[in-house]
Amino acid sequence: MKIEFEGHHITCNVQYSKRKKISLHMDAQGLVTVKVPNHTSEEVIIQAVKHYGQWIIEKSQLIAKTQETPKEREYVHTGKFLHLGKEYDLNELIDIEDLSEEELKNKLKKFYFTSCKKIIGERIINYQQVLKVKPKSFDIIESRTKWGSCSSDRKLTFNYRLAMAPIEVIDYVIIHELCHLHHMNHDRSFWRRVGSIMPDYKEKEAFLARQGQFMTL
Repeated sequence: MKIEFEGHHITCNVQYSKRKKISLHMDAQGLVTVKVPNHTSEEVIIQAVKHYGQWIIEKSQLIAKTQETPKEREYVHTGKFLHLGKEYDLNELIDIEDLSEEELKNKLKKFYFTSCKKIIGERIINYQQVLKVKPKSFDIIESRTKWGSCSSDRKLTFNYRLAMAPIEVIDYVIIHELCHLHHMNHDRSFWRRVGSIMPDYKEKEAFLARQGQFMTL
């Protein structure tokens, strides 16, 4: 849902459930989620969001400012790197003793490749059973533009940088590519298939759009 407030557009993810009150939450990436009782009217939801409109705009601007420029990577023991959505000191991920910066970069990239292959190898089994599909193979690659891909010969690829993302985001990319084994394009049938397994897939897409630039070496 998109709501206009004082010249700004606020995009909200509305979730209906058996609850008595409306609650509003903004995550670290700026995604606004409004949880409402079943059968709540659109007008009531709009008024609830506008009530917090100024706070939403101010916090969104603050998040945008902090995300403008990725932090420069420091290849020292206290340098911060993402793994499965959490920050770790470099020496918590790999052994850094007596290695040059270039050697550290190469070793860390190898760590992400190995981690990504292990995680996807474990989790793809469950989703291919749920979706009743089986890829010919999958591989981990380096890409600047794609998080995953599915070829016409049923081979899947996944970007090694996914190892930096939260596990539920990795699951989304796995589901996305497996669904291409049924639908090679992005038509309505494809998105219905994705949504049948992961109803909140748009949140995962938003995460990659906002945070992808920070999932780098």
